[in-house]
Amino acid sequence: MHYSIEGEPLPVVICELDGGETLACESGAMAWMTPNMKMETKGGGVGKMLGRAFSGESLFLNNYTAEGGPGTIAFASNVPGSIRAFEISAGHDIVAQKNAFLACESGVSLDIFFQKKLGSGLFGGEGFVMQKLSGQGVAFVEFDGYCKEYDLTAGQSMIIDTGYLAAMDATCSIDIKTVPGIKNALFGGEGLFNTVVTGPGHIWLHSMPIPQLAGALTPYLPIKS
Repeated sequence: MHYSIEGEPLPVVICELDGGETLACESGAMAWMTPNMKMETKGGGVGKMLGRAFSGESLFLNNYTAEGGPGTIAFASNVPGSIRAFEISAGHDIVAQKNAFLACESGVSLDIFFQKKLGSGLFGGEGFVMQKLSGQGVAFVEFDGYCKEYDLTAGQSMIIDTGYLAAMDATCSIDIKTVPGIKNALFGGEGLFNTVVTGPGHIWLHSMPIPQLAGALTPYLPIKS
């Protein structure tokens, strides 16, 4: 497979497949394709279907295969931002925020990732269930707004506001930190808790999570009677 990511901040990834190659994607992610791309919707078993439901994704994945020769298929992001390609392999798993997965090669497995500490899931802003990409192949993940990367050494941490963690290496750990001071928590506008990610590993942060964008636009939207 060959691919190119074009058009930021309204990006699309255009994939050129050899005959017989397959890509899987979320429902509605396909933007355009050549006529020889055959679609097949699969659930991947009850366990994987329930896991995708918990992580905020659709129950089924669409599989597109190039039949009779090379084929082209494009996947578009849902919001302004960026698309990144990850080389998934043994020991190089990625944990991503729900709804971040866009598409992947057939050798990549999309599973649920339960945060080990219940408090991190309930109050950390990233949700109790995230997504884990493992296996072998290329996976495409979409980020909201600008994507900033950091490489954390063992024991090094980053404090992140609710929702701004987009993805991290599976070697990283996640926890929550209470905003110090009652006045800071109640009137500081940052909420009661922050997310704390600790290395070793790489982290990806996005600058405009969809909930923050929706909240910023709400006052300007017309009120329906």
